[in-house]
Amino acid sequence: MTDQLDLMVLDDEPMVGKRLKVILTRMGCNVETFEDPRVALDRISQKRFHIVVTDVVMGDVDGLQVLDRVRACWPDSKVIIMTAYAMMAMAREAMAKGAFDFVAKPFEPTEIRAVVARAAAELGFTLSAETSPS
Repeated sequence: MTDQLDLMVLDDEPMVGKRLKVILTRMGCNVETFEDPRVALDRISQKRFHIVVTDVVMGDVDGLQVLDRVRACWPDSKVIIMTAYAMMAMAREAMAKGAFDFVAKPFEPTEIRAVVARAAAELGFTLSAETSPS
């Protein structure tokens, strides 16, 4: 096993990706961010990400399609869905299709760190959810 966890963040809002990259890199993850879900789907076909954190609503391609691609290419990878409260039904559908967990937007950094740390632990990685935000 590699000693660094590879993680993808996919959100069509650039600021979300930038914030999460900082937070998750500080936890010890190797993070790639994407705004275009089609580019992200291509990358998922090329590279295994241990964890994929994806928005659920992004236009042409949604988080459920991303989940399907990850499950098809890398069945052991964990997918975390980010969703606005209005899209909770879709988040529940994602969970039924095999998503690891979901985080409701807006969320605090401590929430996403905790979910990522749990997913990493299931994969045999140790990350601290207590990483300081500075």
